[in-house]
Amino acid sequence: MFPPLNEQIDEIRRGVSEIIPEDDLVKKIERSIASKTPLNVKLGCDPSKPDLHLGHSVVLRKLRQFQDLGHQAILIVGDFTGMIGDPSGRSKTRPPLTLDETRRNGQTYFEQATKILSTKKIRMLYNSEWLGKMSFSDVILLGSKYTVARMLERDDFETRYRAGEPISIHELLYPLAQAMDSVAIRADVELGGTDQKFNLLVGRDIQKEHGLDPQVTITLPILAGTDGREKMSKSLDNYIGINESPGQMYGKTLSIPDDQIYNYFELTTNVETKQLRTIRTQLTHKEHNPRDVKRLLARTIVAQYHDEASARAAEEEFDKVFIKKETPDSIPEFSLEIDNGGIGIIKLLTATKMVSSKGEARRMIEQGGVSIDGKRVEDQGTVLTINDGIVLKVGKRKFLRVTKSANT
Repeated sequence: MFPPLNEQIDEIRRGVSEIIPEDDLVKKIERSIASKTPLNVKLGCDPSKPDLHLGHSVVLRKLRQFQDLGHQAILIVGDFTGMIGDPSGRSKTRPPLTLDETRRNGQTYFEQATKILSTKKIRMLYNSEWLGKMSFSDVILLGSKYTVARMLERDDFETRYRAGEPISIHELLYPLAQAMDSVAIRADVELGGTDQKFNLLVGRDIQKEHGLDPQVTITLPILAGTDGREKMSKSLDNYIGINESPGQMYGKTLSIPDDQIYNYFELTTNVETKQLRTIRTQLTHKEHNPRDVKRLLARTIVAQYHDEASARAAEEEFDKVFIKKETPDSIPEFSLEIDNGGIGIIKLLTATKMVSSKGEARRMIEQGGVSIDGKRVEDQGTVLTINDGIVLKVGKRKFLRVTKSANT
């Protein structure tokens, strides 16, 4: 039913930051094999971020590895804790969500997560099922199990406290509420990013207080975004979404810095350990061009979320547009009402929603990022007459075929 102990440990170690403590994980797996009982492996889902990207995939892929090893994956949707808002890494109190919002986001999260996870060995639970039933006396009793001094050891709380930034009492309850999730499902293992280490360790302490065998905590690295510096985030526009088209995935992957290629291979792909070693060697020898390794990475990521044919097509389209400087085969169209006097380039950019504001339109023109039918637009006062249609390009990847509405 389960692979041998050494095989499981080797697979679990790949790409992780810490296993706390690894000796306990070994013992849990030994008992699991002996009793033919899968481990309960927990991952908490943040319902404030329903759109998943490769940064989220790092922990989801580790959870999938546990599934493939025969263990039970348990996704905890924090619909109740979402009303508190996870303070991890925050410099100020996070706006709470309503229960309906957290439920809707949780369902969207699950639908996307199952692009990575197997649907066979998975349970999705909402933590309002147990947290919502706790009385105020239960909360007081839970609060008595942990000290304020211990809570302020957490980096973000300590930083905010020293800076005089407000820390609301309800934020201090978040790690305790998350710990109660581990108590409720009797978690054997909990996964999270390195920014979740404190919360995961609180889970161990609270499980002990309830007479349970404490969970093993496994932390994974935070994936850098396509800029190679900041954490991958939709708000920073440095993300690669797992629901994006093959072309978007391919192009965004090629934009990452060379020093992130190996990390992306290790943390976001299924390539085997032997191939990883080959990739590391290629990246350290000058005779190998990092661009070729990066193209392999881009094809691999696209194939994982789509298929091999889509990966090849995305590469061919990329080469056509960005190397051969040709127009893409498939371009979305936009029909616009235009009077006989034509339309100014700023208005055209905003009307077609190729930019979010007039200010962004001006910046893109100043930076040379706007072209019409392959010719760069340099004058912000340019007025266009659109008869048979034009191809509008903004930035490196945004194309739109604009036509004149038939009733004008």
